[in-house]
Amino acid sequence: MSKACDVCGKGRISGNNVSHSNRHSRRVWGANIKKVKAIVDGSPKRISVCTRCLRSNKVERAI
Repeated sequence: MSKACDVCGKGRISGNNVSHSNRHSRRVWGANIKKVKAIVDGSPKRISVCTRCLRSNKVERAI
């Protein structure tokens, strides 16, 4: 599955895990990506979309 949204481009972001003793280790956060069937150029197509784009109606869902 794709790690980035096909509509807005939102993807993975990196940072640190910080323990109680303040030790740092690297980690990544992934975007909440769903595979949906959407109307793209007039025909239904399966694309990877983040839930923020789905919720804000930036994607026209295909039935």
